[in-house]
Amino acid sequence: MENQRKSYLYASLVVLFWGTSATAFKLGLKSFNYVQLLFWSSLSATIILFVVLLMQNKWKELLSTNRKHLLNSVLEGFLNTFLYYFVLFKAYSLLPAQVAQPLNYVWPIILVLLAAVFLKQKLHWYDFSALFLSFFGVVFISSQGSIDVFSASNPLGVTLALISSLVWASFWIINVRDKGRDAVVKLFLSFGFATVFCLAPMLMFDGFNSIPLNGLLASAYIGAFEMGITFVLWLKAMKYATNTAKLGNFAYLVPFVALMFVSWILREKVIWTTIVGLLIIIGAILFQQYLGRNSTSQQK
Repeated sequence: MENQRKSYLYASLVVLFWGTSATAFKLGLKSFNYVQLLFWSSLSATIILFVVLLMQNKWKELLSTNRKHLLNSVLEGFLNTFLYYFVLFKAYSLLPAQVAQPLNYVWPIILVLLAAVFLKQKLHWYDFSALFLSFFGVVFISSQGSIDVFSASNPLGVTLALISSLVWASFWIINVRDKGRDAVVKLFLSFGFATVFCLAPMLMFDGFNSIPLNGLLASAYIGAFEMGITFVLWLKAMKYATNTAKLGNFAYLVPFVALMFVSWILREKVIWTTIVGLLIIIGAILFQQYLGRNSTSQQK
């Protein structure tokens, strides 16, 4: 029970930090194209994680990384940060945030299903029910009560947003199976390799020709609170979680927090459907946790 509380604490911090991401993406894309935003954000995350690694005195573990672990980091770095954010940032450049966000948040459903297949985690009917209700709440919040927002969407952008969910879920499954290494060391190497992967697109798109200060500031923020520090917190949440399905539901709170920052910073009006969607999400989480506790107590 203590581990589960720790998991929820870390997940709550992740929700807060990731809640600012949609606003940061849009601000960053005003100054950078999606390739530039990816490169500078990934580089910022790499630097931040290196500082964390030094502060935690884990540089010896970094130096002792063997060939197998290094190859794992190459694969993880390709999937995330490089491929995931390459696809996601492009989707955000084509779609309104209210469309890209809910489509990207299909990933917790995919993660739970992949965890059942590859990690042998048991699923219950209430897990599926809660995931469905939570996703419905996310769509309700992000659509703001208008079905036209989806019919007018860019088909390529919609496809990329959905693909990003699959890439994200696949990365976390591979990451969980990559055992025997410190999480910060793994993340540092992954982001380091991802930054290297970004170099080719940067050169192809002339990404080094124009580097505005506003773009660098947005990238530094994304590197810190969307990527580096927040990934460390999320890994800790995954480590202490007793059930991936329950933890995955925390991700559905992010769109509501995100809309709050969109309203405060980007001055977009948040209407009543946001409140209804939030109630659906919270209700789904409470529903799952209540039935999960009852099921556990009955087995004892």
